[in-house]
This record gives sequence, structure tokens and C-alpha cells, in this order.
Amino acid sequence: MINNYFKIAFRNLWKSKGYASINIVGLAVAFCISTFLFLTAYFQLSFDDFHKDGDRIFQTYIFANKPEKEERGGSMPMPLTPALKAEYPEVEAAARLMNGSSLVEYNGKYFDKQVMFTDPDFLKIFTFPLLKGNSEAALNELSNIVISQNMAKAVFGNEDPMGKQIQLGSGGGKQYIVSGVVQDFPGNSTIQYDAFIRIENNEGYQRGKDQWDAMSHQVYLKLKPNADQVSFEKRLKSFSAKYFADNITTLKKQGAKPDERGDIFAIRLQKLKNFHFNKDISGGASSSILIYALMGIASFILLIACINFINLSVARSFTRAREVGVRKSLGALKKQLFVQIWGETSMICFVGFIVGLLLAYSLLPQFNATFRSKLTLEYVFQPDTMALIIGLFLLVTFIAGGYPAWQMSKFNAVEVLKGKITLKRPGILRNSLIVTQFTLSSLLICCTIIALQQVDFLRNQPVGFDKEQVISIPVGNKVDGQQVLRRMRNTLDSDPSILEISGSAVNLGVGKDHSTSRSVIGFTFKDKEISSDWVSVDYGFVKTLGIKLLDGREFDPAYPTDSLDRVIITETMAKMIGEKDPVGKYFQTDTAGVKYQIIGLVPDFHIYSLKADQKPITLHLSHSEPINYIFVRVSPQSLVGSMDKLQAVWKEVAPQADFIATYMDENTDAWYKEEDRLSQVFSLASGVAILLSCLGLFAVALMVIEQRTKEIGVRKVLGASIRSIVYTLSEDFVKMVILSIIIATPLAWFLMQKWLDNYTYRIEISGWIFILVGCFAVLIALATVSFQSIRAALMNPVKSLKSE
Repeated sequence: MINNYFKIAFRNLWKSKGYASINIVGLAVAFCISTFLFLTAYFQLSFDDFHKDGDRIFQTYIFANKPEKEERGGSMPMPLTPALKAEYPEVEAAARLMNGSSLVEYNGKYFDKQVMFTDPDFLKIFTFPLLKGNSEAALNELSNIVISQNMAKAVFGNEDPMGKQIQLGSGGGKQYIVSGVVQDFPGNSTIQYDAFIRIENNEGYQRGKDQWDAMSHQVYLKLKPNADQVSFEKRLKSFSAKYFADNITTLKKQGAKPDERGDIFAIRLQKLKNFHFNKDISGGASSSILIYALMGIASFILLIACINFINLSVARSFTRAREVGVRKSLGALKKQLFVQIWGETSMICFVGFIVGLLLAYSLLPQFNATFRSKLTLEYVFQPDTMALIIGLFLLVTFIAGGYPAWQMSKFNAVEVLKGKITLKRPGILRNSLIVTQFTLSSLLICCTIIALQQVDFLRNQPVGFDKEQVISIPVGNKVDGQQVLRRMRNTLDSDPSILEISGSAVNLGVGKDHSTSRSVIGFTFKDKEISSDWVSVDYGFVKTLGIKLLDGREFDPAYPTDSLDRVIITETMAKMIGEKDPVGKYFQTDTAGVKYQIIGLVPDFHIYSLKADQKPITLHLSHSEPINYIFVRVSPQSLVGSMDKLQAVWKEVAPQADFIATYMDENTDAWYKEEDRLSQVFSLASGVAILLSCLGLFAVALMVIEQRTKEIGVRKVLGASIRSIVYTLSEDFVKMVILSIIIATPLAWFLMQKWLDNYTYRIEISGWIFILVGCFAVLIALATVSFQSIRAALMNPVKSLKSE
């Protein structure tokens, strides 16, 4: 019986090769794209789920209910962790974690590595297994260092690293003894590292270990099994009142009110599963909006492919009505007919599925490169991933094949054999499905255009400095930035093509080192809570970046005190401290600290992405703080050869460091990587959606026109023109596409308004976008249907009248 089913299915599909090919191509493309998108979303959602007892792991964060808005931040003061462990028995383990990078030296070889500062409890909280050493004792001593597998191989090769001494830092840095080798972090880990040392080794530890107002690192807790987040946060209210009384008092003076939980200022906990998606607290690298957008788009594409399959299957079912009627009259059961017809559709789905997987296999490198993904074939063939892919296949087979098979198995044998079942008039189901797929396609096109406009708007928004003709050079850890900057100034001083040279502790934008950092200082001034970006710069910074000086002067080597207690501030900072003419005025960041004098006032400018909260900026100069980036402004006429010239100079002044310079306008463009990815995903999805929709519309139009062949012949005999016949055949399809636009427009407007609300600087959605998309969709539909309509209208009416 089953063998007979396969024979009949194969013969039917071979007889309708065009129908089968259209379905296979559509399903293959849909399976390929959906597999990529679902796997990418699944990978992102799996971040940090490999840690044992993940439901008991939390990160602390500060909540402040300021009058203007709520604020949350993950940076903590040094004494917080010891205090929590001492005062709360439900804390099983607690560890501080501070990002760091260091030059590692072993046997005369140097390596740039990410060395993290932490506490011994870190290895008890997170499941990063030690391959060598004991996790209970690996960080007991201040001179201990735990290194990753990758670092062990890079530094020691085939040597056993245990007990070996390495040096961190250049110029006589500190010696550390390798006390453990930890497994490399998985690709889906928020926390990334090359090595760990004790946080007490950080140069700012002694200064900040008793300061409750100096935020510098992240804190992670593991609660005991009998403790829960809600009750622990309630117990932390008294902790906040005890150690952050000044913050609470300041907020009350500003007019802050308690939130719905009764807090003006509080220490709260964030769950492990949210680390990867929370940029404000954890510095997460991804956005949940992008993840759910990927899943939604993948579902849309699969749905459009299923709609094509259903429409074609239902349309084709009427051409097989007599076959079904004959088989029923010969005693075939409804169940047998259902299995037979569903079996045919399952064969098409299976072939489409296999072809889709082969496409995914061949296009995987291009997909990873385009979307900066890390999918590998090993990941695709993991059991849970294969279960997801097979589940998608079964779901599509059930949706696309089940309904047509059920409809055909219900045909009444007597009515079929009398020829009463036809498809001469369009059905509600077919029309609804066509409207649905064009609604989804139009929705994706609208979202694509709006996303592209927003990215373009962000890139062209003034950032407050001149980013053109400026080259940014990361210094790295192998050389002293202050020293290299002086050497470059001396070397290039007489070169007319070099206009200005300066340096900074932070980059403007994201360069090839992919590094970014931020230093924010908070203090109370005249009973006002001040928060400012604190940026260490060198002489000529304002001039190099083309920032206009509104008042005062820039840092000048002629004034030695400029490197001690002088600052340049932005207009917003002047407003925050309540000074209309700030030049010459003083302020302090703490009662026992330095009294800073303002020597210059500049307009507001952006040193971070326009997506980030804009803070007042304070520029200061210090010969003791590092210069991590060197900025060189070149003349426009010399821009072409300037990179090669600077590379040659770099080899002279810093031969041991890599030259990975970039243009600053490229760096600022890199701020919007996520938006780029989102717009690329939308573009890909909308292109595939339109392709599948047109493919389906083409096939449905073909089958409908075949059903109306005699009608077309009659119209031509009675004198109808080709134009009127094309209009008659295309009219219904165009009406459906117009209805799709009417439905898609408010949906696209609502969804993209929600997305744009995440941006301080954003576009306003224009109505012409929807008009343009509507015209495009109608033209595409007309072009698709008209091809078949014109072909039918040109057919010899004699042949048309003989066709039925």
C-alpha cells in the first residue's frame, strides 16, 4: 500500500513539474533564510545558559528615581562586595569584576591580553571550569594568575604553564605565578577574558577601597538555594539607606519621589539571563529587539512560503477533482485520500527542506561575514539545533500540506463527477492568503526603508566636531602612548601635510581594535547631583578635532599647571554647575579632592554614539594618565597618501606596536553596527518576501487563467480587446495588493514608532514612504500577473474554446 502511494505521488509530481518546481524553490529559499535567522536568534537567546545554578546568579545595579527619569547603572563602589558578604548570610558567593588589558611578557616575548581583575569567589559563581589547578585556591594569593587555554597556548606553547612566572605591564611590571588554566569562554558568554588576577592588584584599589561614591566595576552574586530575589532586594533597602544616605538626601533635595516600590535610591539585582541584553547595566552586546525581529522575520518568510504552497495546492486540487471522485467511487476512504495527498505535499516539502539545508550549508560563510555571526556547522548539527530545524520542517509540512489534503479528501464524489466543483471564481481562502503574504511583504519593505533612513540620519547628524580628514591610531599596550605622541610630534612637526596632532584616553567611534571605554565621574556641587564624562586628553585636542572654543583657552604647554588642576568643559556642564560665565570658576569632585579651575568653554559634542545618553563633558590633561589613541589631522590635499606616510612614521616611533589606524568618520559610522545589521536583515527579508510573494502570485495567476481559458476565448470572439482582457484578469489581484497596503501601513507605522522611541535623535516617519511602497507593490503585482494575462489574451480563441 505504502509503495503504491509513493508511485502515485511520484507520477503526479512528475506530470506537474512546473507546479512542483515553484513550490520546491519557494520552500528551499524560505527554509534556508529561516534556518539562518532562527539559529542566530537561538544562539543569542542561549547566552550564559551554560552556567550551573543560573537561577541563583545575579548582578547588582544601582537604581535612582531622578525627577527627570529613572536611571540604572551597573558600576559599583569597591567596598560594596565585602559589605554584602559580611552583612547578608544568604549571599553564598560574591565577586567584583573589572575589565582590564595588559601587556604580558614571558621569555622576551610580548602579548596583548585581556586580563580581568576579580575576587576568588568568581570561579565559584560562574561555570568556567579549571583544566589545571584548584578553583578553591587558584586566586588565594595576590601574585596568582589564572589564564585561559588560548593564552596558555599562545604564551607557553607546549610547556606546562603551572607555576611559571609571567610579567604584566611594560617597563618592569609586576610578576605573577600561573596557578590555574581555565577553559576558554564559550561563544555565547557575556563575560570574556584571557586571564584573571586579584582585584587588589588594580592601581586604583587602595584609593577606592573605602569610597562609596567611586563607581568602577561590576559585582556578581550567587544566592543560597533558600534565598530569592524579591525578599533579598527588600532586605537591601536598609543597606542602601546605610551606605548611600548622601545620594538619597541629594535626590530628595532635587525633588525625587519614591517609585512604585517605595525607592528613591536602591541596590537591586539583575538576573543572569538578562546580562547579554542590558547595555545600561551589563554593557550587553545585543538587543532583544533585534533578536525578536529576527524571529518575526523568519516566521514571516516561512508563512509566505506556506501561503504559496496552500494556494497552489488548493488551486491544483480542482484539476485533480475527477481523480479524487473516481477513487472515492471505487471505495477509497477519506483517510486514505488524505494520507495520499498529504504524502505528495510532504515529498515536496522534504525536497525543499533538503535543498534549503544545502543552500544554508553553502551560504554559511557569507552569512557569517555579512551579519557578523558565529554560526558553525558543528553548532547547526547539535541535537537541540537539529530538533529545532526538524520541528520547523514538520510545522511547515503540517500547515502547507495538511489543509489542501483535508479539503480534497472532503470532495463529494457525485458532485465531482458531475463537474460541479470548479475554481472559476476566486475563493475567500485564496484571496485572504494572497492579501496576507503581500501585507507581510509590504510591512517588511516599509520597515526596511524606515530603518535605513534612521541609520542614515544618525550618521549625518552633527556630532559637534570635524571628523573629516582625521586619522585615529590605537596605541595598544606595547608602548607608552605619551612617549609615542611626543615622538610623532617631533617627527611630523615640519611636515606641511600634517595640520594637528593630539591624543586621548578614549577613541571617538570604534576602530579596528574594537575597543571602547567610558569614564563617568559623579559628584555633588551646590546641592546638585552632577554626572559628567571625564575625558583625559593632550595638548591640541580641541584644535585637532575642529571644536570651536566659545570662551577661554585650550591647554597650553606654556602653563605647567594645566596638567594638574585645569579643565575645559562643555556648555551643558556649565549649566549643570550653574555658571553662565564659567571660565575662571572652580569646582571639586569630592570634599578632600582637587579643586579644578575651568580654563575653557566649548559647545556640546558627542564622544559616544547618539544612541547613548548624552552627558556633560569635562576635558582634563594629565601627564600621568595614559594616551590610548593618537589623532592626526591631515590637509585635504594630502589625504590619499597620508595613511601610508603615518604607517612609515609609526614604524620609526613605535616599531614594536601594530599600526591599525582608521579614519575617524569610519569610526563614528561603526557606532551604528546594530542598526546596520537590522537594516540588512530587513533588506534581505523584504527581498525574499517579495520574491516568494511574486512567485506564488505568478503560479496562482497561471492556474486561475488556465481555469478561465474558455471565458477568455468567448470574450475575444465577442470583440473584447487585449487591453480589456488583461484588465479583467488583473483587476482582482491588484485590488488584493491595494488592500494589503492598507493593512500593512498602520502596522508598519506602529512597530517602527516603537523602535524609534529608543533613540533620542530620530526621524519622523513620512507618509510618502507608504505611498511609495504601495505603488511599488502594485507595479510588482501588475508585472507578475500581466505576463500571464497578456499571454492568455494573445492566445488563438479557437484553441481557447477547444480547451475545455
